[in-house]
Amino acid sequence: MAVKGHRALATGLLSAAATLMAGCASTPEPVIGMAASNPSMELGQGGYTIARPNTYAIRPADQLAVTVFREPDLSLENVRVGVEGNVSLPMVGSIPASGMTAKQFEQDVTRRLAAAGLKNPIVSVNIAEYASHLVTVEGAVEKPGVYAFQPGARLSTAIAMAAGPNTVAKNSQLAVFRERPEGIMVAKFDYSDIRQGTMMDPVLEPGDRVVLGADGLSKFWEDFIKALPGFGVFAAAGIRN
Repeated sequence: MAVKGHRALATGLLSAAATLMAGCASTPEPVIGMAASNPSMELGQGGYTIARPNTYAIRPADQLAVTVFREPDLSLENVRVGVEGNVSLPMVGSIPASGMTAKQFEQDVTRRLAAAGLKNPIVSVNIAEYASHLVTVEGAVEKPGVYAFQPGARLSTAIAMAAGPNTVAKNSQLAVFRERPEGIMVAKFDYSDIRQGTMMDPVLEPGDRVVLGADGLSKFWEDFIKALPGFGVFAAAGIRN
């Protein structure tokens, strides 16, 4: 009887522990209504937005599909935009593409082919791969790494691509490092608040670096920021909070 009693007690304790752990790991209840859309300036979120871009400007490293109707020798299924922003096409050579929309580049190629002697060219340009859109996800996530993302993807998408927070993650310490002409800007977010809808879930930009913290990592962030060579760093976010 004593053995059975001990087994029942152990089973009960295990069940209670499992229930407690499940409760701790559960997703916070979302707040019904419109999700937060305004940046918190005190956390360095100025310049971040939830608005997805209406148009897309070609960037270096993107890959384009350029089709010239009835001209297979002039068509390319996959051509990469170089670091200088140019692409090399048959009959027209190296021409600028970065900063244009696909439609604008399509019109420019059409004009250049006509000027080069091709009669009534019909050109179609599509983005074959948004290869410029990479985000680095580090810190207390299950699978840190560099991930490709589609234009318009959000900060929560970056965490999801890294398989979510790990068991030691401190969701209140979510930092985004974003390069600007004046230096690297640091903004702080709270992943739990983002999931609840009480903090904005900003659109990612190519080159963003996302760090999800854990207890004891604040000092690491501070040392990392100080070690950045050649950049003016504006740690407007309260990293120590």
